[in-house]
Amino acid sequence: MFDTKVALVVREDLATWQKLNVVAFLATGIAASAPEAIGEPYIDAADVKYGRMLIQPMMIYGSDGDALRKVRQKAIERDVTLVPYVEAMFSTGNDEENRRVFREEGVETMNLVGLAVRGPRNAVDKVIKGLSLHP
Repeated sequence: MFDTKVALVVREDLATWQKLNVVAFLATGIAASAPEAIGEPYIDAADVKYGRMLIQPMMIYGSDGDALRKVRQKAIERDVTLVPYVEAMFSTGNDEENRRVFREEGVETMNLVGLAVRGPRNAVDKVIKGLSLHP
């Protein structure tokens, strides 16, 4: 059992490709913020070396926009790692533009399509309380 928990929350009304894109970006955000949680490279029986992965599971939850904004607020209050993705980021082509459109979002009206949180298990459980695993 891990002392920390990783939860990815994605808005359920997105197209499948959008959900997958959001989850992939959020997972990289968690990996980048927690280098201590990255395992060793995988090596197969022929000694081919593969990349490293996070050492713990990431649970994926579904929600609507209001629930995402509540998760964001609870995560800030509990001081856990928080990685956001807003809808405007679908229309950009690079990281700099992603940062620009994110910065332009209103805090109270942020059009979140996904969030990732990582922190102590109990804290993350309280942040995502009431959400269901994504179907």
